[in-house]
Amino acid sequence: MKPLYRRFSALLPNATIRIHSWTWVGISVLLIVLQLLFPQRTWTTLLIIMGGVWLLAFLWTLVLGRRLSLEREMRYGWAQVGDILQERYTIYNDSLLPAIWLEVRDHSTIPDYHTGCVTSISGRQILSWRTEGTCTRRGLFTLGPTSLHSGDPLGLCSVEVRHSNSTVLLVLPPVLPLPSIEIAAGGVAGEGRLKRHSAMETTVSVETIREYVQGDPLHAIHWPTSARRNALFVRQFDHKPQADWWIFLDLERRSQAGDGARSTEEYGIILAASLANQGIRQGRRVGLVTHGADLTWLPPRHSSEQLMNILRTLAVVQVGARPLADLLTDAQRSIRRGASLIIITSNTEKDWLAPLFQLNTQGLAPTVLLLDPAAFGSERSIKGIDRALNDRSISHSLIPPELFDRDEARPGKQGKWEWKVVGPGKVVAVHRPAQSEWRRLG
Repeated sequence: MKPLYRRFSALLPNATIRIHSWTWVGISVLLIVLQLLFPQRTWTTLLIIMGGVWLLAFLWTLVLGRRLSLEREMRYGWAQVGDILQERYTIYNDSLLPAIWLEVRDHSTIPDYHTGCVTSISGRQILSWRTEGTCTRRGLFTLGPTSLHSGDPLGLCSVEVRHSNSTVLLVLPPVLPLPSIEIAAGGVAGEGRLKRHSAMETTVSVETIREYVQGDPLHAIHWPTSARRNALFVRQFDHKPQADWWIFLDLERRSQAGDGARSTEEYGIILAASLANQGIRQGRRVGLVTHGADLTWLPPRHSSEQLMNILRTLAVVQVGARPLADLLTDAQRSIRRGASLIIITSNTEKDWLAPLFQLNTQGLAPTVLLLDPAAFGSERSIKGIDRALNDRSISHSLIPPELFDRDEARPGKQGKWEWKVVGPGKVVAVHRPAQSEWRRLG
């Protein structure tokens, strides 16, 4: 039968009552007919008992639907794969009637994250508990909505109380401490950048700060240190060229192998995130080029914001149909000589080698990081690509799957978190410890 929502929508704006035992109602109607046709006290007594029980069950459910409420507190912001996600549920029962059975259903979209439970709550009681789960997959997910399901003790009627508020959670790919991977150095100072950037940004980095000596250029004065020490100090630069890193991640669908978390797609994304983190920590300007469902072209920059932009992009990117050869061909028109190109691929076809060799002759320094599909259960092998790169003396490395199976591949508790209440919440007089790790925002 359809839920009784039309007539009681004003009384229960966020809830729906359902009747489960229509047989009970049918018997009550039959007793009314019998009383009209064959009046007897027996029919009247049974009708009062059955009708009264049904009416009591319905009113019980109606009261619970109006008086049950939920507050769900959660940490929000961004997380990484492996982070522990903690939440706190608080259920308020403002009625005198108990909820003998109460089911909490969580409708979050986070994979392998289940916080629903079955419990009970007495009248005029506040029930609170904590839950936790592990972020097992990168992506953009929602926490919530949530619903409460309860009813009368006999199970004749039930009510669903909807808590529709939700929040978005971005789960970033993990960042690994990489072993020594030799990245081919770029060319001369002042190259390996887009035209609009100055040479100073790309080719030099600050090494130390020393006292000012007569003849030092004024633009090298480090004013914060000079003000702090009440004397002039200048920045001493390391003039060794720092070439831009352009990370090219191949996400062509037909070149991938493996399934789920253990696939060339996921391992390539983890490798790209780890290289971006490593390059920016070394003071380099790092960019990202990939093409899944859409083209991503992030020019090299050196900042924590750039790293977050790259990680956010890698968190939601999916495989697509654009071949790596097209990306490398486009790079011939967009990237000037002197940059370091880092190609991450499991493509065993050789069509992308020609544009790669062309980039090399244009003064770009390529480094190819290969993920062998054979190690992920495919019949394809990367050995032919390995021989071709050797013949042209292109720097390359074969990345074994074991690199990603270490404990460091699942670093926990790296997200930046805050606590907030999802939804308006309810203000009640509840004692909380002074040193609580939880707080409500808004």
